[in-house]
Amino acid sequence: MIVAALIGVLAGVASGLLGIGGGILFVPALTILLGLHQVQAEATSLLAIVPVAVVGSLRQRAYGNLRVRDASVMGVLSIAGVLAGVALANALPERVLRIGFALLLLNMARQLVRRGMASRRVRLAQVPPGSAD
Repeated sequence: MIVAALIGVLAGVASGLLGIGGGILFVPALTILLGLHQVQAEATSLLAIVPVAVVGSLRQRAYGNLRVRDASVMGVLSIAGVLAGVALANALPERVLRIGFALLLLNMARQLVRRGMASRRVRLAQVPPGSAD
């Protein structure tokens, strides 16, 4: 229970700080640290992320950063997706789910690095010749 509590605190901090979904942190932590099967970790993560999402959204709304209409559309339409995803997760072998999740994380990391490098190139291109970065 202590490990689960620590996972929750750390994932909450990272979610609030970086705006990342808790599932990105919860699922690997639950499988690696608590030994849950992939489907168990995914299901546990789905429930655990609810309070994180609610509190984070309310705080961001107070800062004027929340686009309620877009979030509402995504939330309502994701219901059909989650129903299909849960059925698929329970039908596929665990190994397929683990590999798929790992590929998703690797692709996200690749995109973040690519965007970070592109933004650095833009900043460097804006620096006048002879000035320091």
